[in-house]
Amino acid sequence: MSPNDEIADETAPAPGSALYDAVALRAIEARAAAELGEAYALMQRAGAAAWSELLNRWTRAFRLLVVCGPGNNGGDGYVLATLARQSGRDVAVLRLPEHAPRSALARRAAAEYAQAGGAALEFDGALPAADVVVDALFGIGLSRAPDAASAALIAAINAHPAPVLALDAPSGVDADSGRAHAAAVNAQRTLEFIAPKAGLRSGAALDHTGALALASLQLAPERYGIEAVAEALAADDLGRWLRPRRRDSHKGRNGRVLCVGGDHGHGGALLLCAQAALRSGAGLLDAATRAAHVAPMLARLPEAMPRAVDDSNALNGSALNGAELDAALDAADAVAIGPGLGQQAWGRALYARVLACAKPRLFDADALNLLAAQPQPLPADCVLTPHPGEAARLLGCDTAHVQDDRFAAVSALAERYGCAVVLKGAGSLVAAPRRRTRVIGAGNPGMAVGGMGDVLSGVVAALLAQGLDGFDAASCGALLHAVAGDQAARDGGERGLLPSDLMPWLRRCANPRGAA
Repeated sequence: MSPNDEIADETAPAPGSALYDAVALRAIEARAAAELGEAYALMQRAGAAAWSELLNRWTRAFRLLVVCGPGNNGGDGYVLATLARQSGRDVAVLRLPEHAPRSALARRAAAEYAQAGGAALEFDGALPAADVVVDALFGIGLSRAPDAASAALIAAINAHPAPVLALDAPSGVDADSGRAHAAAVNAQRTLEFIAPKAGLRSGAALDHTGALALASLQLAPERYGIEAVAEALAADDLGRWLRPRRRDSHKGRNGRVLCVGGDHGHGGALLLCAQAALRSGAGLLDAATRAAHVAPMLARLPEAMPRAVDDSNALNGSALNGAELDAALDAADAVAIGPGLGQQAWGRALYARVLACAKPRLFDADALNLLAAQPQPLPADCVLTPHPGEAARLLGCDTAHVQDDRFAAVSALAERYGCAVVLKGAGSLVAAPRRRTRVIGAGNPGMAVGGMGDVLSGVVAALLAQGLDGFDAASCGALLHAVAGDQAARDGGERGLLPSDLMPWLRRCANPRGAA
């Protein structure tokens, strides 16, 4: 099999893809090297795969600049440079003065490059002209911020006009956590080796990887008994949960959702939540909100059944009509609380009532802030949907700490609160106790607008009401929401995308073709 045959484009991730961390990748490499009798064969495969990728993506590139580090990632670069030189390309290898090859494998690859007539230049603050720059500086081998000299080299790579191909991971990006250091390569394309890395699919890493491709190097992680650390979900995974309905279905079988919230001035949040729940397949929709929002909701969404749960006779209308709320809670199969809830007396009273009920519940927005003020474990059939700021409050840390390692943060949230958690953001993550974290391989920057979280709340609540457990409802809901957002963005662009634009796409995407 040629290296070209085994490269898979991952711009659209394969459904249910297993994702790995650096520890797992090194274990696979060690076991494969023991089988092969030497580790250099893997470096040769990696360099050949990278050369094939470069040829396929930039067919007219003649001048190549390969930036090599001192470790095995640099060794992969030297192998690529040797092959490119042998093909007649104009190749320049560049390294920092202190980055002479250190590992035995990298020294061997550098020696073969020299034997082929190649020379290594030392970085002096400027990069030579090139049609393509290859980042073989650190790959997955760097777990700390680049030093000053490396940072200057990375800045020069980013300032170069040529496209950048990163080998295994863009230098300066942590392939386990997704953290991007202040100095991190901006690649147009990243070729991963052996298996896909979890950290390259969430958070800041997404601004550095460009399009992802995978060269397996003829290795299969499962062959070596190496466990994945996460699972990537793609649009085709929706069919795992969204099955065709029985011919004799009726509304009672499709779940009754109660949406709770919508304080004065925030009725739109609850309306978005309610509409999303219906578009995601809920059979019945109740809403517990302010009396002032009942008529507008009926006008916009006649399928909903809103109830006024404020006491109009109380001072400022802040008192709760508990009887109305209790009736709605008794009838519900699942409850979404938080959209437009507020943290005033009325919102706190609603929250306390919902917190005490025994139904599957979704907590979002101010319901999360109220939970953070008095943390407590929740039943396994509950779901939390925080953005990074809310996640930080729930964990008692700052937002930067959450974003530095989103995988650790979502796992900590799931363990602390005992239920499923969707950590929203680029590459949303879904975790639950004793379950493998899932990465949502969909969504786009246009979805960064107020109200998108309210839509997600309705989607997940509808799936809870339709019988999915907390982890699957959170996973399928986050994926459905993101895929609908992508479809809406394709329809008219990302900038200016509104939460209400997702509604028709939720219905279409909730009925995936081929689901059986």
